[in-house]
Amino acid sequence: MPKFTEIQQQIAERISPDTLISHWRDWRWQARHRIRDIDTFEKLLGIQFGDEERQTLEKTIEKFPLSITPYYLSLIDRSDFRNDPVYKQAFPSPAELNVSRADMADPLHEDADAPAPGLTHRYPDRVLFHVSNVCSMYCRHCTRKRKVGDVDSIPDREQIAAGIEYIRNTPAVRDVLLSGGDPFLLDDAQLDWILSELTAIEHVEILRIGTRTPVVLPYRITDDLVTMLKKHQPLWINTHFNHPREITAASRAALAKLADAGFPLGNQSVLLAGVNDCPRIMKRLVHKLVANRVRPYYLYQCDLSEGLSHFRTPVGKGLEIVESLIGHTTGFAVPTYVIDAPGGGGKIPVMPNYVLSWATDRVVLRNYEGVITAYQEPDSYPAIDCDRNCAECTLTLKTEDAPEQDPVGITKLLDSYDETIALVPEGTERLGRRNGESD
Repeated sequence: MPKFTEIQQQIAERISPDTLISHWRDWRWQARHRIRDIDTFEKLLGIQFGDEERQTLEKTIEKFPLSITPYYLSLIDRSDFRNDPVYKQAFPSPAELNVSRADMADPLHEDADAPAPGLTHRYPDRVLFHVSNVCSMYCRHCTRKRKVGDVDSIPDREQIAAGIEYIRNTPAVRDVLLSGGDPFLLDDAQLDWILSELTAIEHVEILRIGTRTPVVLPYRITDDLVTMLKKHQPLWINTHFNHPREITAASRAALAKLADAGFPLGNQSVLLAGVNDCPRIMKRLVHKLVANRVRPYYLYQCDLSEGLSHFRTPVGKGLEIVESLIGHTTGFAVPTYVIDAPGGGGKIPVMPNYVLSWATDRVVLRNYEGVITAYQEPDSYPAIDCDRNCAECTLTLKTEDAPEQDPVGITKLLDSYDETIALVPEGTERLGRRNGESD
């Protein structure tokens, strides 16, 4: 029979002496008993803050609310809680009140790129759909601190229907990512309705869900939920493990249910100072992930959201971590290190440079060991099957299910059928002078 761990037993009894293991493993019970104040946190974990520290902590949660599931609370090492990576991600820090000059409420300009409420259309063929602003836990490093936990901005059915209608009327959208909040905090019926509406749209080819429940509320991954999700293939699921200690027996069981049901699983980590900014920690994390059939997808540089400056590392730290992985472990265990560009520029890969130089006929490269080698370029590159006349192509562009799309961004310069020769930012001083404009 399943049993409590010692710390789970203590927390469960402090919540209620009548708590059973079946209660503990009920995700709704976990959600009902989320820790939302300092007093309860102290009581359940058996620690106590000083009066001065309590005052600053209370001020912090007035601005950025506190919410921790009993399960995730049980992962904190009470003997050294201030240095514990779970504690740092879950419990408020007065440093969150320090808003630096670079901080922004909406650093990724998600609201500015919203053609409909709750919908962000940034990339040509995909949209981000905010279907929930509720999380089982409020991560202290959340990029959407402006929204998450705000009960006044929880999307209702009418708002979600408006987002679905935009997707239905925008044929370029082939990929929809459900995000929040956490979509898995919706009940099964509500999520089923959203997925059913989206899968009925002919041009939507894949659906994705971003969730942190396998990390902070693994009991949410129920048999009923998995059965419902299986109706809506192809469906990809990305989760958010930041530290190897978050991978427990319960989270492994949740991941196994999803993987066994056929869902491709990915993971997006955020690089956090004092939590996972260490090559050894990140290598252990990616090894645990792939052992549980989860492919490391992104390693994010921490965003410029308000109150996150104490979490941010130099970009060089992320490059050091990626350098420690490439060549030193399985290729598909290496996440892509990205900076989500402030102002809505999207994810920009930032990776170590392995091209050292480039001549007419060869490329000089280095490997992970520092070995330098030359790759010989072909003497000629004749067009055999392709005459590069894309506008009149009778080959691949005429293939079924491969409609031509207008090029965007850098591809405008690469595509031979587009006449663009330069991409010039607005307000360029040189062009202003050329056009006779004055300051």
